[in-house]
Amino acid sequence: MKLSRRQSEILDYIQARLASDGLPPTRAEINRHFGFSSPNAAQSHLRALEKKGAIRLNPRLARGIVPLSTHENTADRPGIPLIGRVAAGQPLLAIENQERMVELDSQLFQPRPDYLLRVTGNSMIDAGILDGDLLAVHRTPDARSGQIVVARINDEVTVKRLRREPHRIVLEAANPEFEDIRVADGDDFALEGLAVGVMRDL
Repeated sequence: MKLSRRQSEILDYIQARLASDGLPPTRAEINRHFGFSSPNAAQSHLRALEKKGAIRLNPRLARGIVPLSTHENTADRPGIPLIGRVAAGQPLLAIENQERMVELDSQLFQPRPDYLLRVTGNSMIDAGILDGDLLAVHRTPDARSGQIVVARINDEVTVKRLRREPHRIVLEAANPEFEDIRVADGDDFALEGLAVGVMRDL
């Protein structure tokens, strides 16, 4: 299933709303979230996603959107998804990226994580995050300066410490052997979540 960048973003948004609200968004909410000027824009994108097999639409319901990768493959499994290596351009929680479901005590981390991300590389070792660790991530587009985040920049997903400066965002490594990432104006940048804990040897 090959999706365009915008289709991937819309599918990601639908899955995020399902995870946070228990309901998919309406067409009007999709239009508003992405700033579409045409009232038919969301429906056109949804039809394209349905044609590609990413979702199923029920035209009789305002919220009749079912992401097939989430609903049909994970809805009946307990726990939260463990995300492995993320393919460029794919939504983070796409079924192709999920290794398995992991059961967690709901009180283990606060706020409760929405997924576990398998860390690759040693850029955050001074923050106690090692290669192969499982990072517990609470899905949110907001984070304060100084917090460790999962960020997407130009189709790459990375774990770094967020630093907000007056006119730019910097993703700081916690290892002097790695350079910080300075987000440029033309970069495709989004916060995917906030790190709320680390698990090892699961």
